[in-house]
Amino acid sequence: MSAPGDLRIRLALPRADFELDVDLHLPGSGITVLFGASGSGKTSVLRCVAGLERARPGLVAVAGEVWQDDAAQVFLPTHQRALGYVFQEASLFEHLDVLGNLRYGLKRARSAQAEATLRAAIELLGISRLLQRRPGQLSGGERQRVAIARALATSPRLLLLDEPMAALDLARRQEILPWLERLRDELHTPMLYVTHSADELARLADHLVVLEGGQVTAAGPVDQVLSSVQLPVVLGDDAGALLRGQVLDRDTTWHLARVGFAGGAMWLRDSGLPVGQTVRLRVLARDVSLTVQEPMQTSIQNHLPCVIDSIAPDAHPSQALVRLRCGESFLLARVTHRSLHALGVAPGSAVWAQVKSVAIVP
Repeated sequence: MSAPGDLRIRLALPRADFELDVDLHLPGSGITVLFGASGSGKTSVLRCVAGLERARPGLVAVAGEVWQDDAAQVFLPTHQRALGYVFQEASLFEHLDVLGNLRYGLKRARSAQAEATLRAAIELLGISRLLQRRPGQLSGGERQRVAIARALATSPRLLLLDEPMAALDLARRQEILPWLERLRDELHTPMLYVTHSADELARLADHLVVLEGGQVTAAGPVDQVLSSVQLPVVLGDDAGALLRGQVLDRDTTWHLARVGFAGGAMWLRDSGLPVGQTVRLRVLARDVSLTVQEPMQTSIQNHLPCVIDSIAPDAHPSQALVRLRCGESFLLARVTHRSLHALGVAPGSAVWAQVKSVAIVP
């Protein structure tokens, strides 16, 4: 059952290459990532939620406010929906400076606190020094931060972001990611975020919806969905698990940090994060190997006692994707069927997972 503040989205819409058919109950906080290949229906979902296209039948309810309900003959036009929309391109008015662009966003604001909300958005996104600049004087990352602040100025109940970093180069993406994380952590406004980037997914998502051909193939908390072997969301070399942990201590002699999670702890390169910092760990399936005995005298420093939860075929017939339960957490390991046969293991077998590499997600 959905909580009062949750999002309810049920849409049916024929497209040229597929039939959009989704039925979602989403949390009313944090970032829900809509993930999938190009043409899977991600942007169509956002456009229907925004009222830019009309699904028939359709139901869109945000925190108890009904924007569309065909059964009750309700359909609010876009300008009556309390939403902010950030596109791939910032689409700023070139004849206005940044402050002028931001104040333009206030025209749709329905809150008496709109000015205070705008000031908070400017501070939150770190753009106060840019207010007198024209859009042509901004970097791509700065333009997108201004576009997000303009969307927030309307005091939206829901923020929609359609691949906001698709038009940015790698350096500009790394520039804007921390600001998106800050929005996630400090705002109570729910966000629907469209991407086909595994890195953005791992870094930003709280909840994950996977689309393929207009259909929902998986949905749930991001760590649960990513660790599934029945549907490895990120195929190929990017298949892997996401762990939530905390920096426990730092070894200054060897420049390493130890991160604990619900299932153990792992050493990794010290990136300067303080003890106590909450982090995400991304462990790729290709970096996990299995042994039936505790590893001794090995250069691989991270080995965890686990139990095989399930085994599924991988993309190539020689490979298997193994889901491991390590305490209260799950890892994925990509190994050959030949190796599994040689080890003599099956679901329920106790094994040791050797993690050759682990990346901290800031």
